Amino acid sequence: MDTLLTAGRVLPGPVGERVPDGAVLVRGGRVAWVGPRAEAPAEAAAVPRRDFPGGTILPGLIDVHVHLAFDTGPDPAAMFAAVSDGELYEHMAARAEILLRAGVTTVRDLGDRNGLAIRLRDEIAAGRRPGPRVLSAAAPITPPDGHCHFLGGEAATTADALELVRRHARAGADLVKVMATGGYLTNGGALPWEAQFDTAALKAITAEAHGLGLRVAAHAHGLVGIRAALDADVDTIEHCGWEVAGGTRPDPGLMRELAASGIAVCPTVHHGWPGIAARREPGWLEDRLTAIGRARELGVTLVFGTDTGVRGAGFGRVAEAFALLVRAGQPPAEVIASATVEAARACGLADVTGRLAPGLAADLLVVDGDPTADVTAIAAVRHVVAAGRPAEPAP
Repeated sequence: MDTLLTAGRVLPGPVGERVPDGAVLVRGGRVAWVGPRAEAPAEAAAVPRRDFPGGTILPGLIDVHVHLAFDTGPDPAAMFAAVSDGELYEHMAARAEILLRAGVTTVRDLGDRNGLAIRLRDEIAAGRRPGPRVLSAAAPITPPDGHCHFLGGEAATTADALELVRRHARAGADLVKVMATGGYLTNGGALPWEAQFDTAALKAITAEAHGLGLRVAAHAHGLVGIRAALDADVDTIEHCGWEVAGGTRPDPGLMRELAASGIAVCPTVHHGWPGIAARREPGWLEDRLTAIGRARELGVTLVFGTDTGVRGAGFGRVAEAFALLVRAGQPPAEVIASATVEAARACGLADVTGRLAPGLAADLLVVDGDPTADVTAIAAVRHVVAAGRPAEPAP
């Protein structure tokens, strides 16, 4: 829908860029013009206009780590066993709409069953379902009985893993996810700090994926997996909790290597972290936030992702996650950039979305107040546009 949106300020995307009393012209599903309201082009007079004088227009948010197929409960394997693909698909579609109405206009779905996220991606892109742009990794690659094996991505050998990469590519996956370490969702599987694939296997998987034009996201809670993922030259590292047996051990040297590599790190901060902290050893939350802050100081590229869908990580709870990142040492403007400009770059979408610039997709949201002054203003959603299609905020 063609429209002119005006607001007290426009944040085009990069840190420091700001247009007071700004406006954005949307035409044909794309951003046609951005600038001061008083300088709007003559063509803007011919389209409907919406004014948000006390608000902020910014790029639509990008969550690089979600699980639309998960229900935030404690036992995803049991949940999957209890629902059909048809039921699960409808749940996924409803969750995608929740994210859209919270201002999230692009997501990377990093693990689902039977290609359902690919199907949903195509339905949303065709305008048959409301939702954000979806990038799907299909079923993550994991060893037999490994972390999240119940999603169907088991590979007993490196050859099996490479065939799974090829199968995902044929099915239309947008990227590949590999479980470099164990995790917290799978009973009896590898522990979060234990490796599931050695460096040679990760290198082979990454090379195969890159050869097919697919990026690689490596799930790596533990220090050993972070090291292997870096050496394998993956594109993003998910979680990156610096875990070892008995606690955490952030490695400044490895952080510097990550910074030099350009590999983006998604620490998967979500609003449920204080609840996790209550179940973990004393100091867990502060240790994790301190590690994120230290990585930032050393130049690691941080991108926004929430692990939404896992236990305690509800859909659409962006403001609380943003507030935790500010607590970790990221200024509000950097947090917003990590969920827009930097996230788009990490996803390979820098020429598509993540900024408000002529020619890019009309992915944007309008919030009350100024989120660069109070990052929790991101929850005061007034209007959302995804690929040029308007979506009103949740009640």
